[in-house]
Amino acid sequence: MKLSSAKDRILIIIPVFLLLVLHSSCHSLSRITPSQSLKDGDVLVSEGRTFALGFFTPSNNSRKRYVGIWYNISSKPTVVWVANRQNPLYDNSGVLSINTQGNIVLVYNDTHLNRNSSIWSSNVSISSSSHTFAKLQDTGNLVLIRNQGRRKVMWQSFDYPGDTRLPCMKFGVDRKTGFNRFFTSWKTPDDPGLGHVTLMIDPIGYPQLFIYKNGAPFWRGGSWTGQRWSGIPAMTPNFIYHLTLVDNANEVSLVTEVLDSSIFSRIVLDNTGHETRTIWQDKEKRWLQVGYSPTEDCDHYRWCRSNSKCDPYNGDKFECMCLPGFEPINLQEWNTRNASSGCARKKNVSTCQSGEGFVKVARVKLPDTSKARVDKSESMSY
Repeated sequence: MKLSSAKDRILIIIPVFLLLVLHSSCHSLSRITPSQSLKDGDVLVSEGRTFALGFFTPSNNSRKRYVGIWYNISSKPTVVWVANRQNPLYDNSGVLSINTQGNIVLVYNDTHLNRNSSIWSSNVSISSSSHTFAKLQDTGNLVLIRNQGRRKVMWQSFDYPGDTRLPCMKFGVDRKTGFNRFFTSWKTPDDPGLGHVTLMIDPIGYPQLFIYKNGAPFWRGGSWTGQRWSGIPAMTPNFIYHLTLVDNANEVSLVTEVLDSSIFSRIVLDNTGHETRTIWQDKEKRWLQVGYSPTEDCDHYRWCRSNSKCDPYNGDKFECMCLPGFEPINLQEWNTRNASSGCARKKNVSTCQSGEGFVKVARVKLPDTSKARVDKSESMSY
């Protein structure tokens, strides 16, 4: 098309100039410092470019803005951690920076007070911003570092998990301080606020993995066998995962590692009470499910109640069965596939015949040890 005048040329040049200005306002940062903040539209990228941190909106219908960390491997970010879960922003005025006390803070333009207000902070005692900076590691861990003489991590996002478990992330209980690293689901798939489902390690008795729903046990992963949780056979050491449990006077904690560093993995706790394990398929550009808990009714906590076991492979029969030497307390309920009353010992019947002994019960999860006394000198490996 032929341009008829200089005026036409100006009209074409101006949009291009504006596009360049708008694009140049977004930066990719390597760290946040007292003099270098992260504004809405900027991203903090890990050194290997595996993870990114920035502002996001969880759904197209939402006005809410959050600061989050996501896998930086696809066009659609996979969010793994959110800073201001309970306090979203409603505009693009948010800024993540290092304040004068050396903390990471999220501030926004408070129009009611006509000043910047803080909505989230790392909230650690540092007292000065000198030699302090924040960096996103290739593990997905946001760390606040004090570099004075030697580098010291003052705060890290891995200590405050969200709904996603990443490789190298430690969770569990510090027995000395009581500090507990555990996971909490989102409220809904589009709302990262604190949900009603949590996943944590119960350190009482012998360490166990639990999912709680509205504060009540929903699923028990079983006790630690030395290689995995007894109730998750699929987590037996394989080509993807290696689990390490520490259980001593100082702490009980678990770290999940991926054996192949080229595999991107995550374990997500959702608001229905389920935990999904996925790995990234780069060719197909999607997450592939490799594990899911709980998988069936028998996995739910106390599904068959006391003195019974649950067998999902029992054909057309009722999956709940009383243990040897026990019988249903309410046979009428039991016959309608209702095990809520549980089982009681049969009267005047000795399973062991001639006195004390043991009866083998196969294909069951180890009993709940939260109220048991455990001799930890004995091995539970098998």
